[in-house]
Amino acid sequence: MDDRTPQPLDRYAPETALTRLIRIPVRIVVLVVVLPVRMVWDLLAAGRHAVDRTVLPPLRRALEASVGALGRGLEWLFASVGRVLGWLIAALVLIPLRWLYTSVLTPLGHGLRWIATALLAPAARGLGTGLAWLFTVLVVAPVVGLWRYVLVPVARYGVAVPLVWLYGAVLTPVGRGTDWVLGKVWDAAAWVVGGVWRGTVWVLGGVWRGVTWVLGGVGRGLAWVLGGLWRGLAAVGRGVWVAVVWLVMTLLVAPASWTYRRILTPVGREIAEAVQVAWRIAGYLSRAVGRGIAWLARHLIGVPAAWVYRTVCTPVGHLVRDALWAPARRAAAEAGRAARSALATARETVRQARRDAWHALVGGAGGARSGEPRGVPARTLGSTTTVPSAVQASETSLPGEKLVKRG
Repeated sequence: MDDRTPQPLDRYAPETALTRLIRIPVRIVVLVVVLPVRMVWDLLAAGRHAVDRTVLPPLRRALEASVGALGRGLEWLFASVGRVLGWLIAALVLIPLRWLYTSVLTPLGHGLRWIATALLAPAARGLGTGLAWLFTVLVVAPVVGLWRYVLVPVARYGVAVPLVWLYGAVLTPVGRGTDWVLGKVWDAAAWVVGGVWRGTVWVLGGVWRGVTWVLGGVGRGLAWVLGGLWRGLAAVGRGVWVAVVWLVMTLLVAPASWTYRRILTPVGREIAEAVQVAWRIAGYLSRAVGRGIAWLARHLIGVPAAWVYRTVCTPVGHLVRDALWAPARRAAAEAGRAARSALATARETVRQARRDAWHALVGGAGGARSGEPRGVPARTLGSTTTVPSAVQASETSLPGEKLVKRG
């Protein structure tokens, strides 16, 4: 069998005796520690679900209603402020500015434009023409005559012609002679300086080669000595490093690795498995406790409350509804209808008495006053009057009275 093939770990092998020794105590301790945590966790989860179902929806609706009301109030406030500000700006700024523009600035601008086009423009054109003629006669013409008939001849025959003759007849031969002499002098100086430079370079080259040879020998000797010294130090350093590495591996790494493989890994694995098992067991216990509490609450509170609701509250409520509330509501409705009917009858009686008094004072078909209130005709099958609070008039009308049809 290949030794490199990983073999499954036997929990009951001799090397795993530590795990068998600590498995049960660790699981008991972890269960004792995890059980309260799991019960608190389940209690918090149940509380969160209860709050999410019972508290948050009404709170959310209340917040939405409050925010909506606040938004509508702010919208109405800003709209009112905007309307007021718009009215103030229009009344205090825009209307005065428009009146100023249409009544003052526009006529003033038209007047200024007429003055500029009818008076100032011709005067400016005439004045410009006169000034241009004066400038031409007094300035431009004399300057042109002076330049053409005085300065140009003087510059040409007094300056340019003599300078051209001096350059061609005197300066050119003198410059050529001077150039020939300076060329010969430069050639001689260049030959002398070149010889001196070549001699100097040859001497300095020899000196440099001698110094280089001497320094090269000294450098090679120093390099050989320092190389031997460095190789010795490197050999010593490698020996010291090998010894330090062996000591570290033997005294630190090997014990730490053995401790990790033989102690920490099994203990950690057992603790992790113990936590998982304890969490599941605590969940079962927590649910059992929760179901017990729910059973107790149901039988101690829910069942008696339901019995009281079915046997006491429901009959009492039905009795109150049938014996007190329904008759009181019917009596209130009858009283309201009787009061509305009495008020309508009294109102119609007062109107009829006022019409009779008016006809008695004015006479039969003399026409009614424009401000006299008129009764509403009784609704028939062909009528379209749908005013809910209107009181029907009498079916008979006085002779000569004109009825107003409302539709």
